[in-house]
Amino acid sequence: MKKIVFLSGTRADWGKIKALVQRVKESKKFDYKIFACGMHLLELYGKTFIEIYKDGFDEVFLAKAYRHQERMDLALSDIIKQFSSFVKAYQPDMIVVHGDRIEAFAGAVVGAFNNILVAHIEGGEVSGTIDESIRHSISKLSHLHFVANAEAKKRLMQLGEKEEDIFIIGSPDIDLMLGSLPSIQEVQEHYYQIKPFKGEYALFLYHPVTTEEKFLHKHITQTLKALQKSKENYIVIYPNNDLGSKTILKAFKILQTDTHFALFKSLKFEAFLTLLKHSKFIIGNSSAGIREAPIYGIPCINLGSRQEGRYKEGRGIVSIKESEKEILQAIKKVQGLKLPPCLEFGKGKSAQEFIKVLETEKIWSKKLQKKFMDIL
Repeated sequence: MKKIVFLSGTRADWGKIKALVQRVKESKKFDYKIFACGMHLLELYGKTFIEIYKDGFDEVFLAKAYRHQERMDLALSDIIKQFSSFVKAYQPDMIVVHGDRIEAFAGAVVGAFNNILVAHIEGGEVSGTIDESIRHSISKLSHLHFVANAEAKKRLMQLGEKEEDIFIIGSPDIDLMLGSLPSIQEVQEHYYQIKPFKGEYALFLYHPVTTEEKFLHKHITQTLKALQKSKENYIVIYPNNDLGSKTILKAFKILQTDTHFALFKSLKFEAFLTLLKHSKFIIGNSSAGIREAPIYGIPCINLGSRQEGRYKEGRGIVSIKESEKEILQAIKKVQGLKLPPCLEFGKGKSAQEFIKVLETEKIWSKKLQKKFMDIL
């Protein structure tokens, strides 16, 4: 029986890979473990590893919390050390990582240096931050690529990856998005702070851009001023823990006494999807506005450079700078906007396609020495 370890460092990547882990668990053909690390362990962000257990997964190894949260390079070294020790004990045949976080990079490094098959979920994508460089680095350390669409596949081939090692499965979170979700009434009962909004609200998610840290205070201040002036109701979710997150959290303090805002360290992914599906719009710089919102036909006000290059214009996405004036204009622009669903990143069958590849004998005998494929 082949052993597979899934590495998860945040609430976001767990939402992305959960459907894949579930399918592996159900197959009975693999032994699996989940290595939970990074943000999952932090009290400030709601100790989201608890959600993994609540989702019915018991095969979870909990890493220790970051010792160097403020320094991404030192945090990376922490995770590499811990994951290396775990891998030595568990001896997996495959390591599955997702996206562009340092936790995924750590997993790919450990796999590559220990001659273990590394599978990368959602490689070949672009963004406006250091995350893009990390994502491409992970892809170069990985042996199998499970991508969202043909564009991502093409980019990986430009990076020299073999076409036969790239599988288009769609974005795995769409499996959950198009599946059974809690009702809006159930979500409102559980997250009682939003009940006074009576279903009239927008979502706000804003993460630090590490390459623009010196502008962060100005950006978040301008943004919050605009949101408060708009008099809309907002469900606000804490940022990720990248460099600059403390600046954002400090700015959020002015919202704590404003009845138009409900702040949460984290939300269960399915609850978040229900709230997104019933929202007026989503605003911020989260990929949720670019990837998930169009699937439900929800307008997105995309702020700044963080999602640069990840979307096409004209899908209900309004891209602007973090300017009070521009934000207020954009909020007026998206009022009552109704959009058709967009399924360009998948149709909810990612887990099915993923397990189909894993159950193919050929991939397990794959040579681990990679060769750069020139495009002539």
